[in-house]
Amino acid sequence: MSGIYHEGSLAVQDRVGVRELAEHVGRSVGTGIRDVAAAFLGLQPHLVVGAADGAGRLWASLLTGSPGFVRATGPDRITVTGGLPAGDPLAGALAEDGARVGTIALDPRTRRRMRLNGTLEATAGGFAVRADRVFANCPKYLQRRDPLDTAAEGPGVLRRGEALTCDQARSVRGADTFFVATAADGGRVEASHRGGLPGFVEVLSPVELAWPDYPGNAMFLTLGNLALDPRAGLLLPDWESGALLQLSGRARTEFGADGSRRVRFRVESTVESLHPGRLRWSAPEYSPANPPLPRPVPHRGSTTR
Repeated sequence: MSGIYHEGSLAVQDRVGVRELAEHVGRSVGTGIRDVAAAFLGLQPHLVVGAADGAGRLWASLLTGSPGFVRATGPDRITVTGGLPAGDPLAGALAEDGARVGTIALDPRTRRRMRLNGTLEATAGGFAVRADRVFANCPKYLQRRDPLDTAAEGPGVLRRGEALTCDQARSVRGADTFFVATAADGGRVEASHRGGLPGFVEVLSPVELAWPDYPGNAMFLTLGNLALDPRAGLLLPDWESGALLQLSGRARTEFGADGSRRVRFRVESTVESLHPGRLRWSAPEYSPANPPLPRPVPHRGSTTR
């Protein structure tokens, strides 16, 4: 380790040429929850959690509740009231003391986000996380949305599978936001955000996705994890309906000669759900940082106007 980075992150930083910048950014990472962070958490109606299930597969899940259901209860500890709905792939993992989890609180209203990783402690009304890494990210690639209402009913898990259905593939192509859980360094889990214009996630086949890795904070925590451990879990929310698509599989990073980066993800398991208590949000105001999508290359013999 060098500071907060393991060998995977350091290798990617060196390959991209941002080691010095990453060391500077890394100074903002701590284990304590500052007052401003505690206040931010107390306002949030949802929390993304990444962890491994009993079979070792990584997933990212979404917890929801009235503001205050996530709160700081110590200088390095948060408490979450409630849990995941029945059938969620991480419902069992979030009831086990000692589970390693990564969390991200993202507020579409303000384009702010905060990440907290640590060790889970089961509680009578939910769970707590003892933090070993706390930091904020910039608002890059975050779409702004306003909350509309909360759905009182929902059938729960709708479908499980090992590949995307046609409707699920359509939803992935239309996504402007998703969350990804990765792990390495003795099991430490990261939950991070990816955003862009609809279409930035490509569906290459029912079992393979790809997305560009846009320039960020130079830490390369996610790509660093993937350099050591290919397991990954994706969470793709449908903001307007509140539906969730969770994918578990394996990912790898492709580095282009021009300095670009692309992640390819192989789907191994899928869960589609529509839970009661889910939040519904307005149509997005896209981030001005979103890069334009590349124009498709016409097939041979086709014409353009």
